[in-house]
Amino acid sequence: MDTLSYKTISANKETVKKEWVVIDATDQVVGRLCSKVAKLLRGKYKPSFTPHVDCGDNVIIINADKVIFTGKKETDKVYTRYTGYPGGQRFNTPAELRKHPYGSERIIKHAVKGMLPKNRLGRHLLDNLYVYNGTEHKHEAQKPKAIDINQYS
Repeated sequence: MDTLSYKTISANKETVKKEWVVIDATDQVVGRLCSKVAKLLRGKYKPSFTPHVDCGDNVIIINADKVIFTGKKETDKVYTRYTGYPGGQRFNTPAELRKHPYGSERIIKHAVKGMLPKNRLGRHLLDNLYVYNGTEHKHEAQKPKAIDINQYS
């Protein structure tokens, strides 16, 4: 009997195969899109998934300004941030954030960040996410492949 057939293969930084993928966020619901993106960043769709290793893909999201919220979240959901000064708590809704430059990108990054592990690995995985408002991005040299995010569950 071959004993190697019973060995669990654990990926490490050298053996992992990372890819570049482009996702079009046009008319996608924010939470559903971001949960799938978080799984892609983590590498959970790969058969060689290892929990303590960055084995996910590099994800480029284009058309971030065209994502949608369901229900009344566009006006009722509140993002809270703190400036660090007394009385410095600031509140924004998604509708207000969209008016700022890079506001839609911040909405998506904030949602994905909440779905990643709260440790060093999660902070490192967030660096593999690139979000752009328009259809143009600066990663053409990596030859990213366009995927349909709706085919993932």
